[in-house]
Amino acid sequence: MLWIKAFHIVFIASWFAGLFYLPRIFVNLAMVPSGSDAERARLLLMARKLLRFTTLLAVPALGLGLYLWLGYGIGRGPGNGWMHAKLALVLLAIGYHHGCSVMLRKLEAGLSQRSHVFFRWFNEIPVLLLTAIVVLVVVKPF
Repeated sequence: MLWIKAFHIVFIASWFAGLFYLPRIFVNLAMVPSGSDAERARLLLMARKLLRFTTLLAVPALGLGLYLWLGYGIGRGPGNGWMHAKLALVLLAIGYHHGCSVMLRKLEAGLSQRSHVFFRWFNEIPVLLLTAIVVLVVVKPF
């Protein structure tokens, strides 16, 4: 079980690293001056590759977490309300990941009207999610 926990943590950290960096690319895309087609194309390529790699990291992270929860019973039974809160936050993280892919498609199509300031704030969401998830898992407040 400890090996599974260790790899779960590694994949979660890697997944979130991608979620931290992808919106930073969006910030740069929102700041590309019109006519800088090569810069825009390079940033879009970076974003597509990062999203693909981040998605590949999310799959084992979530799979191992489900295995720990359902297979080993971690967080099951009375007195484990923290797990329900954690799972809700994990669903929000999955939604955030999906939201990033939707935003990337809009940026690729030239349909995004979002400013670099919006993307800077949007970039803070995974930090808050990860912080709350770690506190729930370590402290188990309820």
